[in-house]
Amino acid sequence: MTLSIKTENSLLKQDEIAFVAGTHYPAIVEADDKALAEMRKRIRDLQEKERTFVRQMRRSIRGKADARGGSFPGEVERPSRRKQVWAQAAKRLNRETARRRAIAAHEEMKDAARRALALKAGSKAKAQPVDRSADGGMIAIESRKRRFSVNRAKVGSVSQAGKRAQARRDAKGA
Repeated sequence: MTLSIKTENSLLKQDEIAFVAGTHYPAIVEADDKALAEMRKRIRDLQEKERTFVRQMRRSIRGKADARGGSFPGEVERPSRRKQVWAQAAKRLNRETARRRAIAAHEEMKDAARRALALKAGSKAKAQPVDRSADGGMIAIESRKRRFSVNRAKVGSVSQAGKRAQARRDAKGA
């Protein structure tokens, strides 16, 4: 679940609030690629630091490790939410980086297509000669099914023989 900016600000320190603000919409679009890369590295470091801290606190709560620092409360809720803030900031930075890469790739494809079109238009190669003869076309494949052919002379005679036989039976019964 995403956290609101107000919630993020309540979880972070003053210098961290200013840093995370750079990952939100208007600032992230205006930043250059180098600044984005630096922000991603710093956010990953902070996220890793928070992750380590949360793991250490969980271990100390279970009694598997000594408590880290004397002034920290014994709950994991706040550091976990801070870790979530860093994860969301990293996600925003990754999405912006991917968006910029996609735009650059699209522009590169357009440039390549324009160059190819210019090469094609500028080439002096002759087109294929137009030949008025028909091509061989597709090759017909014979069906493997057996063909039953009935002699055309017998087609009508079979039905006529049936009619005559029925007429004979009818004449006997009358």
